[in-house]
Amino acid sequence: MSAAADPQVLDVLIVGGGPVGACVAALLARAAGPGPALKVGLLQTPEPAAPVLPPGVPDARVLAFSRASERILEAAGAWEQIRGVAWAYEHMRVWYQGAMPTGDEVLQFDAAQVGEPNLGYIIAAARVTTALMDAFGAAGGRVIHGELQSLLGTPGADGLVRLQTTAGELAARLIVGADGARSAVRAAFGIGVKTHSYEQTAIVARLVPQRPHQNTAWQRFVAGGTLALLPLADGSVSIVWSLPEAQARCLLAAADAEFETEVQQQSDAVLGALRLAGPRLAFALQRLSAERYIAERCALVGDAAHVVHPLAGQGVNLGLLDAAVLAQLCVQARAVGEHPGAQRTLRAYERWRKGENQLMEFSIDAFNRVLAQGVGPVAGLARRALALTNRSALLKRFFIGQALGQPPDLTAWGSDRAWQRR
Repeated sequence: MSAAADPQVLDVLIVGGGPVGACVAALLARAAGPGPALKVGLLQTPEPAAPVLPPGVPDARVLAFSRASERILEAAGAWEQIRGVAWAYEHMRVWYQGAMPTGDEVLQFDAAQVGEPNLGYIIAAARVTTALMDAFGAAGGRVIHGELQSLLGTPGADGLVRLQTTAGELAARLIVGADGARSAVRAAFGIGVKTHSYEQTAIVARLVPQRPHQNTAWQRFVAGGTLALLPLADGSVSIVWSLPEAQARCLLAAADAEFETEVQQQSDAVLGALRLAGPRLAFALQRLSAERYIAERCALVGDAAHVVHPLAGQGVNLGLLDAAVLAQLCVQARAVGEHPGAQRTLRAYERWRKGENQLMEFSIDAFNRVLAQGVGPVAGLARRALALTNRSALLKRFFIGQALGQPPDLTAWGSDRAWQRR
């Protein structure tokens, strides 16, 4: 049997079943347009990586999704299922230690300023992954439960990459590494990585505030870190609090009442008293940049290629843009008779996404160094810049537009709407 006729041979194999990997899979499986349908598989670990919460305990692991991500999720066939659990926020307030939360120094973003219904959505990460996996399955995608063990040599004359996995040997014309910061795909293809520890820990928890959250995402730069309070549908908030490692260890060990008081104080009590509604989770923070996004017949997306500080909430949005761009280029390659793993296609993907991601990484790092951890004249100048931005309608529209994002052209997907670049 030829490789082309072998039912075990895939056009694309995505390794990693998180939201970014599942998005690549769903987009490719649903892609319309000229040429034969792509055979797409997704290799997913059999056990969930995230801890299982006790029954009745709400999940604090939520993600902030931009409007661009909404468009991508709709093109992937997942948005209809997500819509009912997505909480739209309409306002954002950003201020720093020493400023009054209701003063002129507060940077205020409002969706109405740019004629948008909202600034984005807060959604439980697990709900997004489930909806994308359902869309992938409905489009005929193949889910393979197993783990990558090794790369079996270099691509052969038939253009296939062969992998040894715990589910057996698999072959594909393109391998997509969507398996996170400790990517086995990245290691197997010999792609180097640069990492930098922020020497910070992010504490994530769900709390019930005394006062309504007003559909507002609140963010305050505090000593050594950043505290964000993200609004949820049931009136509670999910906090993401990045702070020095030693301080984080103390807060994780503190009694609930002590922790609640500290969050209230550090948030300037903008929502009044706060009551814990679930466990505290912690994550070490680092910056990660893959030296290359591609290798022969391989592309990296999401955290396998880049990890950024969570203060801007852009990690998953950058990953979904990776997914959409790679899928778009693969579909364009198919339309002209090329395989999705063609080097020209992969180089175009790297050129498009690496520069945009590096610019975002640099900007987020600068905010973290200057506003969250900075002292002296430079930090003072940056804080005055927040006030100046707040007084400029033009600058605010620019920053809101950046936060909303610009998805690539997704007109080839099985969606009721043809998404164009904004």
